[in-house]
Amino acid sequence: MEKMGLNEIRKKFLDFFESKDHYARESYSLVPQGDKSLLLISAGMAPLKKYFMGVETPPKNRMATCQKCIRTGDIENVGKTARHATFFEMLGNFSFGDYFKRESIAWGWEFVTKHLNMPVEKLWVSVYLDDDESYEIWNKEIGVPKEQIVRLGKEDNFWEIGVGPCGPCSEIYYDRGEKYGCDNVDCKPGCDCDRYVEFWNHVFTQYNKDEQGNYNPLPNPNIDTGMGLERVACIMQDVDSIFEVDTIRAILEAVLDISKAEYGKDEKTDTSIRIITDHIRSVSFMVCDGIMPSNEGRGYVLRRLLRRAARHGKLLGIKGAFLNGLVDKVIEVSKVAYGQLEERKDYIKKVISIEEERFQETIDQGSEILKEYIEELRKEENKVLSGEKAFKLYDTYGFPLELTKEILEEEGLEVNEEKFKEEMELQRERARSARTDNSLEAWKEDVFSQIDDSTNTDFVGYNNYVVEGQLLNIVKDNELVDKAQASDKVTLILDKTPFYPEGGGQLGDKGTIETDSCKIEIYDCKKGNNDLILHVGKIIEGSVSENDKVMAKINIENRLNSARNHSATHLLHKALKEVLGSHVEQSGSLVSADRLRFDFSHFTSLTKDEVETVERIVNERILDGLKVETEEMSIEDARKKGATALFGEKYGEKVRVVSMDKYSIELCGGTHVSNVGQIGLFKIVSEGGVAAGIRRIEAITGFSAYEYTKHKEAQLNEIAKITKSSQKDVSKKVEQLVNELKSYEKEINDLKNKLASSSLDDIINSVEEIEGIKVISNKIMGLDMNSLRTIGDKLKDKLGSGLVVLATENEGKVSFVAMATKDAVDKGIHAGNVIKTIAKIAGGGGGGRPNMAQAGAKDPSKIDEALNKVKEVVKEQIK
Repeated sequence: MEKMGLNEIRKKFLDFFESKDHYARESYSLVPQGDKSLLLISAGMAPLKKYFMGVETPPKNRMATCQKCIRTGDIENVGKTARHATFFEMLGNFSFGDYFKRESIAWGWEFVTKHLNMPVEKLWVSVYLDDDESYEIWNKEIGVPKEQIVRLGKEDNFWEIGVGPCGPCSEIYYDRGEKYGCDNVDCKPGCDCDRYVEFWNHVFTQYNKDEQGNYNPLPNPNIDTGMGLERVACIMQDVDSIFEVDTIRAILEAVLDISKAEYGKDEKTDTSIRIITDHIRSVSFMVCDGIMPSNEGRGYVLRRLLRRAARHGKLLGIKGAFLNGLVDKVIEVSKVAYGQLEERKDYIKKVISIEEERFQETIDQGSEILKEYIEELRKEENKVLSGEKAFKLYDTYGFPLELTKEILEEEGLEVNEEKFKEEMELQRERARSARTDNSLEAWKEDVFSQIDDSTNTDFVGYNNYVVEGQLLNIVKDNELVDKAQASDKVTLILDKTPFYPEGGGQLGDKGTIETDSCKIEIYDCKKGNNDLILHVGKIIEGSVSENDKVMAKINIENRLNSARNHSATHLLHKALKEVLGSHVEQSGSLVSADRLRFDFSHFTSLTKDEVETVERIVNERILDGLKVETEEMSIEDARKKGATALFGEKYGEKVRVVSMDKYSIELCGGTHVSNVGQIGLFKIVSEGGVAAGIRRIEAITGFSAYEYTKHKEAQLNEIAKITKSSQKDVSKKVEQLVNELKSYEKEINDLKNKLASSSLDDIINSVEEIEGIKVISNKIMGLDMNSLRTIGDKLKDKLGSGLVVLATENEGKVSFVAMATKDAVDKGIHAGNVIKTIAKIAGGGGGGRPNMAQAGAKDPSKIDEALNKVKEVVKEQIK
């Protein structure tokens, strides 16, 4: 058996099934599309679920993919074993009601024996206990000896998730030889030892399990197979670990170059090396698919993997950020199959670099907290850090237990690991309780799945605003009905429509659907399964029935305004790349009739000049009057043309390309103007951050932009009128008034300070002696905090020894300050605790050092009560 590279195996698999009349599709995104039950794609069949359910028609009834997958269920084992990984590729061939067991088994055998050239004597197969049909095919038609066929039970060879499609499995195993086996003379597939490696699972989805637990035969059974690419590469390259596979080993070697570590000498070191190797693959692919680090959802998975890799770099002794440098190697070994990695290289490296730098700051912050904990242990003459504190470091600051232990060991201390583990388990329990498993929901039927599979809607709305069609289905109260009448809220399906359904960020069209005796207001339009277009609305008058002839009319003004905004987003996208850099990628958008919202990847807020430059570029292109053209072509031809594809969008083999001359070329199914000059005017109204590394621009075009400028002009006129100036001079006039106001405020504050200072002697005369401490507690109205502190310092100097507590009210806000001399502190006075107690009475809070503290509060009516409390607090402190 010849050794074969991972990239070569992938290509051979897809080429083979293409020769068997399969549509060999490139991998779907790691981000599930239209499936809320999944956080990340974790199996080859996951993106094809709707095809298996029959609610969407596949591009072909035979498909094959090599699917990128992420699984984090047993992340703690990644690196510790040779087989666990968070990122892997799953080869699979699929039949949607086309071929079944005979073809699946025959082609599986042909591929592994004729194209991978695996020795027949090394191959074993398993079948489900009661699946005689599969057994017969393997034995009598393929010729696998009975001795090499194993029947296994439901746990091993029957696939099901609750109710829904399910069926028996048949798996192909590779015999690695006796040296990997156990002492059992009857050792064979199903044994727990490492001798037999299962590498290709063929699932025969032939039943539908109902709520009562009955297995009902499906009229059109399906095939779903899965073969782990890394696992089969291990077999083909005769290595024991996925980390020894050629492409993954190349990344591991890059880790060794950076860390100067040696692999294979120390298990702890090896674990860190494997974790970094696996995780950098995962994060590179996740960022490429548009996932950003965050504290929830898939963004949290990314952040966790990235930070876990970074901290294992620290354990290897790597100084500073290093993951960014490993991305190059991931791209080098994977770009032959995943060209997007190369295209988005700068973007991927930037995201990873910024997140790693943030984690370095987190580590530094955690180190400072740990220093404080160590000081406390020294004072308490304790040598064991509590598990609760170690867990707080880990959970709140992302500080790994390994680093905590290492630093403590250097100080001759240790940590209560048992208690740490208890806290970790409690957190996992909380997470498990909070997590909702929606995996079963994805298999449930909705009302639209009851509609015949052959039903679809022909969208003719790019060039038509009014269309005569036929009403095919009516949905009311989530049920299919034959008829609906006035005031009913309905969802309608037509045979053809001019209504654009919400998609690509553009909201659906509005309008009316009418018959001779009925009028229906359509206020939303959405995409359904199988190319259905769902018209959501309310019957205004009359009644309507299935099969009625209808006239569908969109609101033209609404459509044209949406088109202006949508075309503007394309110009904006390109302008942002020009001004900010090639790392800019669209990460979301909203296009409506009255505005546009555009989310994009960038890592700092835009400067005023950058916003103005982007806005000017877009308006320059509008004035250039660029012609807008749309074409349909293959995805490959679109790429050759230089078309930009968007994160998260689902593209078929045929795509629609929107070109604005040669300036902007994007894949887009939305509606657009025919010439960018029709946009009229483009105005950015806001720019801000919405998530880590994601910025948002909101803008308006056309008549909305005109109204916006008119409103601003009216505001300017009003300001000019109030300030008794012209529009031309209004900014100078406002600046002059503001400067005058500041001058007056300064004069007022100076006068207040003089008045307060002049009464210092009166305040000094109010001093009281409590338990041998001179105490001043006084109220001086109308000061700000700075002035209050200044008066406090003067009083403390005059007092010479004791405690000064002052309060003020200024514009409804209450401020307190407390100052104590050194000898008063030595006697037990703590200004911070005094302030903390009295501010609470007035609805505030604060604190500070023993010799000086301040606080704010909300309730001016409680100032006197708070100051009266000072005597009591002083007595308690002295005691």
